[in-house]
Amino acid sequence: MKGALLVNLGSPNSTSVKDVKNYLDEFLMDKRVIDTPYLLRAFLVKGIILNTRPKKSAEAYKKIWWNEGSPLIVLSERLHKKVQENSEIPVELAMRYGKPSIKSGIQKLADKGVTEIFLIPLYPQFAMATTETIVVLAKKIIKKQFPHIKLTDVPAFYNKEDYIEVLSNSIKNQLDILKPEHLLFSYHGVPERHIKKSDITQSHCKIDGSCCNTPSAAHEFCYRHQCYETTKLVAEKLNLKEGFYSTSFQSRLGRDPWLQPYTDKTIDDFPKNGIKNLAVVTPAFVSDCLETLEEIGMEAKHSFVENGGLKFSTIPCLNDDDSWANTIAAWIQNWNLKT
Repeated sequence: MKGALLVNLGSPNSTSVKDVKNYLDEFLMDKRVIDTPYLLRAFLVKGIILNTRPKKSAEAYKKIWWNEGSPLIVLSERLHKKVQENSEIPVELAMRYGKPSIKSGIQKLADKGVTEIFLIPLYPQFAMATTETIVVLAKKIIKKQFPHIKLTDVPAFYNKEDYIEVLSNSIKNQLDILKPEHLLFSYHGVPERHIKKSDITQSHCKIDGSCCNTPSAAHEFCYRHQCYETTKLVAEKLNLKEGFYSTSFQSRLGRDPWLQPYTDKTIDDFPKNGIKNLAVVTPAFVSDCLETLEEIGMEAKHSFVENGGLKFSTIPCLNDDDSWANTIAAWIQNWNLKT
């Protein structure tokens, strides 16, 4: 029997400092998130970050928390419900960090008699700290506790025609209403070293402005290329004019070089360059969360206005959009019929 498992990032159980600290501990101690040797990672996370950041993060979560709970969890649950309603096989939901865990999701499917799982990391672009860590953990759990279950994972879907169609339509609907002077595609940032570590050729990725446009096998696992390609495909689909849109990267952590241009600096500069009406879309996420609702929707908006901007709008993630849920259900159905 077959089943599918949707996996998103995750969220603290509540906005309490204790719950946020527990969540950050699990998240930041992942060696694919902070990819330093264990002892150094433990020193940075447990010795420094967890003694300073949880209180500040808890305050940020309080700003965006819904009555039903974490927006990311609630929206993921709504999406899961719609996907299940359109799927002939069992579908479960899990989070990489926090609850419900990947182990619990696999267990629920196993309890229903599932022996083949279609794993769908809910990240359009591949990255060590997102897609890879989900797949690696799922494989580890299955090998250790569910050896009778076969696992198939969906590749990054940043360039799948049906995904681009749904994403483009959601953006167009908002552009028609907002009529901004500029559209910024803001993707979650990663350290530059992650790009080079993921380069299967070990030579292609130079992060020099040209490698992402030069065909290479490295692009299958290159987050930077896949982000720019997402922007390119949407721009082509919507016939966006050159200069009307741009790409940047948000949420950097630490002092190491991360992917540029940085979203915060880019947004601050827009009013100085005459752009006073800005819309921001965040296609690295399929569900609105702290990074979209607070970091962009609140902090970036405040900074934009402080620097002279007049109108700042955020375009929602796909969330539980019917077309998006139908697209995922179609992927599951196609896999179910092919294998």
